Amino acid sequence: MKKITLVLVILSVLLLNILATGAFPRHVVQGTNVTVEQETDRFDEVLLSIMNHCHFPSVSACIIKDDQVVWSQGYGVSNIEESYAAKENTMYGLCSITKTITGTALLQLYDQGLFDLDDDVNDYLPFSLRNPHFPDDPITFRMLLSHASSLRSPNSYWYIPFYRDGGPPFDGYPSPWIEEYVTSDGTRYDPDVWDATERPGASHVYANINFDLVGYLVELIADEPFFTYCEEHIFKPLDMPMTSFNLSVYTPEQVAVPYLWDTNNEQYETSYNQVHLHYPAGGLFSSVSELSHFMIAHMNGGVYNGTRILEESTVEEMHRIQHEYNRIGRAYGLAWLFESRSFQIGSLIINFPRLLYGGHGGAVTFGLRTTMYMKLSEQCAVLFFINSDSFMYQSGWNGIQLIREMLFQKASTY
Repeated sequence: MKKITLVLVILSVLLLNILATGAFPRHVVQGTNVTVEQETDRFDEVLLSIMNHCHFPSVSACIIKDDQVVWSQGYGVSNIEESYAAKENTMYGLCSITKTITGTALLQLYDQGLFDLDDDVNDYLPFSLRNPHFPDDPITFRMLLSHASSLRSPNSYWYIPFYRDGGPPFDGYPSPWIEEYVTSDGTRYDPDVWDATERPGASHVYANINFDLVGYLVELIADEPFFTYCEEHIFKPLDMPMTSFNLSVYTPEQVAVPYLWDTNNEQYETSYNQVHLHYPAGGLFSSVSELSHFMIAHMNGGVYNGTRILEESTVEEMHRIQHEYNRIGRAYGLAWLFESRSFQIGSLIINFPRLLYGGHGGAVTFGLRTTMYMKLSEQCAVLFFINSDSFMYQSGWNGIQLIREMLFQKASTY
């Protein structure tokens, strides 16, 4: 059994290395002249084949090279029932990519000198945020932004209402919901929200609640609702007019419908987009076209099209690894995730040790998977969004890795 596993690991490494060197999907016959159109046809053919095999109804994607979008396209359908074609401006729920927006919002206030990253957040919150197992240890802005606060993600975090339309503001959120959930005398308190063995700052463990607090701190320090702050200070300056936390601003043709793949009957089940309280951690809607403006700003030291949203030194700190991840091949900055290549065999996910990409991904089990990563060694990035839950299965997981590699390989042709 060990020999078989080793062989599979070696084969997966070889496959990814083949992709990295450009041998796939480029099938060039020696002595022939291959046109750009032919290369495009081959790319499309392989991508559509992956989508079919992995049960991705749609893929919307773009490539950024040297601070500009050099290619973008949609494939498949964003709405199966209505046969709406996916485009580069089709809106998708971004899931956890939202955290990069939320982190950027807070760091804009840091640029204004309104706090220091290593300040105790209790100096800014209307309640005391302390791990009851380590009551004398302060929790800082840096710890929240890097998931090192010792906060955790018990199932109770999701014991909240979900909506099929609308958006913030929500009654009772962020206050008093957050205080009631994380403080021991709160009406919603779950003791499992705190790590009992590792103190604040000791290690990185991913927990959404950190970014509920980051969004709340933006509201408190900026003295305005988090969602309106993002509209005024991020979306408008970056020319992202359709990007929103409010699902009701979109027509059915504009936003992708999530789908669940029924493995027993081999057919799609229609899911639905969701709006919920925890929107600073994962509730934003955008397109690869608009989100590319945000990524370009991060690739260009905080500037997009002549407009600065962050100081260059702040971008560098945001993109600096703060903590190694709790497994090989991943690490975290400030609202910024680093990844290596990975491959799934059975229930085993193999992460290779060399970190290659920086940015963030996002996923929800009701049918969305989003990816936004720059290549650490080159001035290029790829974004692609998928409206299916099949990333939860082996073929879907590997298909997403292959699409990312294909897009980075395509970027090398520009």
